[in-house]
Amino acid sequence: MPISLLKVAAGAALAFVATAALAEEVTVTDVAGREVTVETPVDRVILGEGRQIYLLAALQPENPFAHVVGWREDFSQADPDNYAAYAAKFPEMTQIPTFGGFKDGTFDVEQAAALQPDVVLMNLEAKAATEDAAYDTKLAQLGIPIVYVDFREKPLEHTIPSMRLMGRLLGEEKRAEAFIAFAQVQMARVTETIEAADPERPRVFIDRAGGYTDDCCLSFGPGNFGEYVELAGGTNIADGIIPNTFGRLNPEQIIAADPQQVVVTGGHWDAYVPGGDWVGVGPGADLDAARAKLEALTKRTAMTGIDAVETGNVHAIWHQFYNSPYYFVAVQRLAKWFHPELFSDLDPEATLRTLHERFLPVDFEPGYWVSLKND
Repeated sequence: MPISLLKVAAGAALAFVATAALAEEVTVTDVAGREVTVETPVDRVILGEGRQIYLLAALQPENPFAHVVGWREDFSQADPDNYAAYAAKFPEMTQIPTFGGFKDGTFDVEQAAALQPDVVLMNLEAKAATEDAAYDTKLAQLGIPIVYVDFREKPLEHTIPSMRLMGRLLGEEKRAEAFIAFAQVQMARVTETIEAADPERPRVFIDRAGGYTDDCCLSFGPGNFGEYVELAGGTNIADGIIPNTFGRLNPEQIIAADPQQVVVTGGHWDAYVPGGDWVGVGPGADLDAARAKLEALTKRTAMTGIDAVETGNVHAIWHQFYNSPYYFVAVQRLAKWFHPELFSDLDPEATLRTLHERFLPVDFEPGYWVSLKND
């Protein structure tokens, strides 16, 4: 063998030995309470939900797709604005193989195995369906571990452990802790003020994806946006009616509760409901168009004569705050709507801008909320 080729072969062997030496088999506890053994740092990851990229982007902003070998195709449909921003910066992401969902039974185990992943990151909400379809058993037989994370079912309880867990898997512990510290400081700007002032709490109706369907009205129980409301100094009118995180209120219940604040969650959902009545907020949104749609939603039966409509305290906010690690921005925005006198110095848009500048690979664009009342 020529000397040059010997040098190349020796270099490759040394690189392999070095990589093996750096690898460490660790046992982690996921948010489902399961102990899972994984070789870290992981190099090949399958995302059970595309929007898990929100977490990866904060951990590896230089290239959040570097280790993603497959993902569920929901990011482009549920959040097309951010998908476009990421695709413009990381065009290779559009070539990553996509999967069906675990919950709807369209996940392909053989396809996943062919990609040789080190781990599959699954959202906690898919756990029951995963076990019912024996995906967990089939993947385990192939030596592919599942690790559960969550920033949707119980975001206040599980987002920080999920971020810390993913930081451990990727060898990005310092980055994860920096994000967690930032999130906790931003949350405290609201919670400490509410605790000290103990203000009168307005009655709040969260209209989940208002206008997405003709039915009215989806909302949140004591979890997710329902919990955001409480932390921001409001009273969720669905608490005690909707027992779990997600559920429905009928128009009569809303009218009887007479909410003083209405917050509609919105996004751009042409992939699901083309030309729907949903309120199109998100990065770069046309806020005049969004405000017109928000105004139209106040004409529904459920809004008849309620205090919020009479006073103009009707707002829309980006739906994906319910399904991302950026929940603290939503809590700040709600608090400023509910208690403008307490939070006159709080600027949620500045918080979101700083989040992008410090942690995310895409530039900040305004458009994440709109209101019928100038604030």
